[in-house]
Amino acid sequence: MVKICCIGAGYVGGPTMAVIALKCPSIEVAVVDISVTRIAAWNSDQLPIYEPGLDDVVKQCRGKNLFFSTDVEKHVCEADIIFVSVNTPTKTRGLGAGKAADLTYWESAARMIADVSKSDKIVVEKSTVPVKTAEAIEKILTHNSKGINYQILSNPEFLAEGTAIEDLFSPDRVLIGGRETPEGRKAVQALKAVYANWVPEDRIITTNLWSAELSKLAANAFLAQRISSVNAISALCEATGANVAEVAYAVGKDSRIGPKFLNASVGFGGSCFQKDILNLVYICECNGLPEVANYWKQVIKINDYQKSRFVNRVVASMFNTVSGKKIAVLGFAFKKDTGDTRETPAIDVCKGLLGDKAKISIYDPQVTEDQIQRDLAMNKFDWDHPIHLQPMSPTAVKEVSVTWDAYEATKGAHGVCILTEWDEFKKLDFAKIYDNMQKPAFIFDGRNVVDPEKLREIGFIVYSIGKPLDPWLKDMPAVA
Repeated sequence: MVKICCIGAGYVGGPTMAVIALKCPSIEVAVVDISVTRIAAWNSDQLPIYEPGLDDVVKQCRGKNLFFSTDVEKHVCEADIIFVSVNTPTKTRGLGAGKAADLTYWESAARMIADVSKSDKIVVEKSTVPVKTAEAIEKILTHNSKGINYQILSNPEFLAEGTAIEDLFSPDRVLIGGRETPEGRKAVQALKAVYANWVPEDRIITTNLWSAELSKLAANAFLAQRISSVNAISALCEATGANVAEVAYAVGKDSRIGPKFLNASVGFGGSCFQKDILNLVYICECNGLPEVANYWKQVIKINDYQKSRFVNRVVASMFNTVSGKKIAVLGFAFKKDTGDTRETPAIDVCKGLLGDKAKISIYDPQVTEDQIQRDLAMNKFDWDHPIHLQPMSPTAVKEVSVTWDAYEATKGAHGVCILTEWDEFKKLDFAKIYDNMQKPAFIFDGRNVVDPEKLREIGFIVYSIGKPLDPWLKDMPAVA
């Protein structure tokens, strides 16, 4: 029986291994993590992450051929294939701070594998890593090998949160990179055989190691670039009276471009886009390619500009001050159908409004108050370090309250900011919300989920990203 062990029980490791266990009943899959609370959650009815469809998959396999354990060394020792799915946070100090990936957790995982292994292993990079990580891991393993053979493969994940289970069931492609040696090719075939249980052969791509590592960074950079492109155009639409939804629709009809990832918004978030682009920038700089580095830096600059532009629009519209005013924030997660708040634009928007002394009331159907308070108290990039290295009980931001109901959040508010595109926000009774707000009542739609014309009929002053401006907003220009 083939045994697989995955080090790291997070957003990547948990769902990926659950689906492998479901699709390959003859393989024993163990997910290990040093976090006792996280493993306990995976073994309970309340899984540590929210992902549609994940519950069902875990319940079908858990205890049969899918196990969650804190006994890391035992399972690593017994495994034939080891997936490493640990954090690669952005460095906050030292060489490459603010850009380079911190490989501390990777390195300690590699050293632990070398310490406990008694048989040959295939070690698979699952978390996003900078190009050439495999080489570093290989060196650690071979210098500590005690006569054991290791093959390193790169098998980056291309999951989108909110649709991760669907993405795993029918992926666009599975990418496996390995050494171009007989042993390397054999290892690639071994991993390919696992995925071939449910993924069509023509969707399993094999490449050399470096191509696989770089493909992941490049894919995320291209996706983020599309969002920054449409967001840059949204600013021009507001200035000229064009409608970004119409422009994006027309552009997306071109089969060479396509319609996906062309929704203007308050900005992109999530654990990967910014981190991977910064990583790409750093690798370009290290390889003497400053022009290429600057090109990709601009994608992040536009994303930051979009968030500050949104905050400026809110403040400028409300007589140039939000001091002491209640602002309702609907949605805190970085996108709908996930409770993930990593790098969510909501953090920067809330901090920008708090900087002008606003009182903020937040409602999100999946994010806890504890998480929101922690996010608002944290320094940039801290979220990606293990929980025990984060501020334990951050001082609650006094100007922020968290409610469990959109109507409660908006009661008595001067303005409403929609920052996540949850479906339920489209169905809210905005007439009721309007009646309970201070007048003039403002709605700032950072996700273009509401119909501005209908809301204007109710009496709202509406700002929708990239849409023709409300006459009120033309009189109160926001200069970024």
